[in-house]
Amino acid sequence: MASITKELAFKGFPFIRIYQDGKVERLIESPHVPPSDQDPETGVSSKDITISHNPSISARLYLPNLPQNQTQKLPILVYFHGGAFCIESAFSLHAHCFLNRLVSEAQVAAVSVEYRLAPENPLPLAYEDSWAALQWVASHSNNQELDGKKDPWLAKFGDFDRLYIGGDSAGGNIAHNLAMKAGLERLCGGVKVLGAFLSHPYFWGSKPIRSEPKGEDFEKTLEYKAWDVVYPSAPGGIDNPMVNPAGEGAPSLAGLGCSKLLMCVAGKDQLRDRGVWYCDLVRESGWKGEVELFEVEGEEHCFHLGSETETENVKKLLKRLASFLV
Repeated sequence: MASITKELAFKGFPFIRIYQDGKVERLIESPHVPPSDQDPETGVSSKDITISHNPSISARLYLPNLPQNQTQKLPILVYFHGGAFCIESAFSLHAHCFLNRLVSEAQVAAVSVEYRLAPENPLPLAYEDSWAALQWVASHSNNQELDGKKDPWLAKFGDFDRLYIGGDSAGGNIAHNLAMKAGLERLCGGVKVLGAFLSHPYFWGSKPIRSEPKGEDFEKTLEYKAWDVVYPSAPGGIDNPMVNPAGEGAPSLAGLGCSKLLMCVAGKDQLRDRGVWYCDLVRESGWKGEVELFEVEGEEHCFHLGSETETENVKKLLKRLASFLV
């Protein structure tokens, strides 16, 4: 049996193993499910599309149940799934169920991005794939830039004055980094990102803050160990600005390339304090946009994913996200 060179664990249950021969074993992730012409619970339609063959980038698109004579344009959400950059998928059951509910509640068109996973494809590739997907979505604002390759759902129903990005956990981290990049680089057609939501985002650093574990316990946390596995060449290691927005050399958060930001945290999540801290950093940076913190007390990390039924707290989160995506 091959020996394990690195193993990530969460609450004693390992979800990924990397063997000396390079084999990667993913132990805990939700199953992939197909798209649906019309979800029986929400009426939402979904389909899978290819954004790029080289590199391989794909996505699942979602549309709410609309009247046949629908002419009003819909806000667009480009969504990035979580999973510590190394598990889960845009096609997973968790992401699919969540987006069916959110798209129905918010009445948005959504694009759930399938980026490449570490450790086979280490960071920053997931950031690059996600930016390419965002550029592809933005390119639909100008029909001439598409050369006949436009997606009819985005072309017909997408309102490019209301373009949002967002994600959960690692996906929230991606949304932050893309918002920073959007503050520096132009999107196709001059499209602007109106807002970003960061749900239980993955941020960390070399030093604990607030109620985080101290001493050796801090370095044993999954959050601390995971970064070296998914981005082994990161300059500055766990203080790289992509995971530590206050790390050495980090650009000012005043450069966030959106007009409003929603931070969602859960009371029992070990990442909660980092989310609150991030909001403080944004406010102190002099950023000109609107930032809001939304906390659901008594819940664990990404409690809203994998829930077969809509609990009251899941409903609260969905309603808050829907009111943001307008």
